[in-house]
Amino acid sequence: MPEWDLSPPPASQMGDHDVVPVGTHLAGKRVALLVTGGIAAIKAPLVARALRRQGAEVVAFASAEGLRYVTQEALEWATVRPVVTRLTPAAEHLSDAEPFDAYLVAPATYNTLNKIAWGIADGVVTSAAASALGRMERGETALLVVPTMHGSLHNAVLTESLARLAGFGVRVVPPREAYGKHNIPAEEELVAEVCRAVSRSPLRGVRVLVTGGPTPVPVDSVRRITNRFRGRLGAEITEELHLRGAEPLLLHGDGAYQPPERLPFRVVRTFDEYRDEVLRELASAPYAAAVFSAAVADYRPRELLPGKTPSGGALSRLDLVPTEKVVDLVREGFPDLWMVTFKYQEDVSHEDLLAVGRRRLERLGGRGAVVANRGEETGPDGEQVAWLVTGEGEPVHAVGKPAIAAAIADHLETVAAAGQLSPTAGRAASSRERVPASG
Repeated sequence: MPEWDLSPPPASQMGDHDVVPVGTHLAGKRVALLVTGGIAAIKAPLVARALRRQGAEVVAFASAEGLRYVTQEALEWATVRPVVTRLTPAAEHLSDAEPFDAYLVAPATYNTLNKIAWGIADGVVTSAAASALGRMERGETALLVVPTMHGSLHNAVLTESLARLAGFGVRVVPPREAYGKHNIPAEEELVAEVCRAVSRSPLRGVRVLVTGGPTPVPVDSVRRITNRFRGRLGAEITEELHLRGAEPLLLHGDGAYQPPERLPFRVVRTFDEYRDEVLRELASAPYAAAVFSAAVADYRPRELLPGKTPSGGALSRLDLVPTEKVVDLVREGFPDLWMVTFKYQEDVSHEDLLAVGRRRLERLGGRGAVVANRGEETGPDGEQVAWLVTGEGEPVHAVGKPAIAAAIADHLETVAAAGQLSPTAGRAASSRERVPASG
């Protein structure tokens, strides 16, 4: 660690209570954070600020037991709102004047979960949860609970209560399991659960396959040919779709970058594995769209060299042959699938790039879009710049990975709202036969 020169921090326009925004998925939404009496309550201020970073207005309700582990002042600093600590004549627990879009019970203790499940409303948190149940039944709000407790407390009584709550429509957020305990998940995971619960996106519940990262081709048992792309954009696209309530799966090429564990993803090690997994996945589940951001290998050695080949000799010259075009295999096998493909170019003009994008769009048969970008075009801070070419209107300009991911998700929302997304399951049985064997 470098030595500190004792200088003051750089000036900032942010106020003491401000948060750095990371998205707008909760913009205009009110979230009630119900804090109960477990040690995990110490994380409640961090959860509140993470919700605010997505644009939420957060109001904390805290039981007397919860305030043994986190102070009222800390919650008020994190939420920038008064904390509701008791039932009052103002009936804050009913939230008539300012209803909540979601209630998040985090942590949710053994005592609180059983009370909510069986209709006991004997305090500010359980009374707020009882009101939330009623509003949830009318489709007015979402209720999420985060079981957080020692493993010995997970008994038949708790299991029955959790099943009962889930049956009511309550979202039981899976805890982080470690050291024989149900631990509270990371703040980002809780925020994602809330975003998904309140989403009204046309993509909610829609399966989308996403690919990202490199697809190496082996030379021998230790060497392989790959590229510099790491797959961060694929993860960004997957997260954007996930937050909007879609059901994405990321097939991530093997490289140095690993997507966040909160995202649904599988790692594919080679081009052959990538090709096979794409075709198998599309044939086995009802996907309505696929986004192909993987940097797919264009060439492979004609022959795989055995073992670890000595330097020189066979390695001094490799005979390369073209790989199969996976997007063409997909289009042939799944003609109803809405496809978003990528086209990267260098040493071309902007006009030529868009022309290439439009030609690629024609190959998709009118069911898809193309993300075109070139190495010469970057944002003010060196960000990736792309143009989303569709069959409608002018290409959409996006600067930076989050903006590119949002543009793709916006496009898919538009076609979903127009009824143009059709699930693929069962539509291409022949594609199962066409899946090549790995090797």
